[in-house]
Amino acid sequence: MTKVAGNYTYEVIRDFFKLPAGQSFGLVSRVAADAQDRIYVFQRKDPPVVVFEADGKYLGAWGSGEVTDPHGLKIVGDTVYTTDRSDSVAKSFTLDGKVLLALGQRGVHSDTGRVENWLVERAAGPFNHPTEMIAHTNGDLYVTDGYRNARIHRFSPDGKLVASWGAPGHGPGQFHLPHSIAIDDGGRLLVADRANKRIQIFTPEGELLGQWTGMGGPNDISRGRDGNFYVAEQEENGGPAHICVRGPDGAVLARMESRHVHGVGVDSRGNIYAGLTQDRGVDKFVRV
Repeated sequence: MTKVAGNYTYEVIRDFFKLPAGQSFGLVSRVAADAQDRIYVFQRKDPPVVVFEADGKYLGAWGSGEVTDPHGLKIVGDTVYTTDRSDSVAKSFTLDGKVLLALGQRGVHSDTGRVENWLVERAAGPFNHPTEMIAHTNGDLYVTDGYRNARIHRFSPDGKLVASWGAPGHGPGQFHLPHSIAIDDGGRLLVADRANKRIQIFTPEGELLGQWTGMGGPNDISRGRDGNFYVAEQEENGGPAHICVRGPDGAVLARMESRHVHGVGVDSRGNIYAGLTQDRGVDKFVRV
């Protein structure tokens, strides 16, 4: 299958990664590439992290017992940053699965009051069903706290809370399910505000700089080594999901339909890996 979008052409290979005989994927929440283009698949099944070469060769799996409800996964340098949604824990690992840091207390949730359609009554401290963690070039860690909260939390490298910002709602700087986070070359934070169908842009201190709109609900935003951003978009009421490529200024460079994509990773060659929920696998969009 070939998809052409603007100057971008991809050959789509469905269910690209194959597990050893007799095994199958759980729901795939996220996909990310490391500096060597190894691909990490974050699945809701034990073990949660499955690793492949970019050509599809199975390398192994890790994380057994460490993550109850896999949600967010980002790789920065030689560290894997994850969130455990229902246990309200954010945890970092080495590339081979050794725990480096854990934020939050397993099963302990902050008090955000009543939640209706992912919109909380009030914002609170860390965590209540967090969605993603990433390391900034300033050394600090940022966590989107989204399913039952409406905040961004900033931590020092050793895990001390520095600041939090955000409130439930639809106005500037407010959130209705902050679901993913990425960082641009200038150190700005790009936050996928899913139910508001936008990406909000902040300074590292939390000052709102702007937003990108005109999209489906952004499930995931990942920065490629080309400087572009790859966004997994979902539509409500059974509409088609999309993968969108945006330039550093937010301009849409390509947009194409995908199966039910929840996470999107990109390797050094510009190949896209779509983590699928309902279809429980990974589609590869090979850049040609």
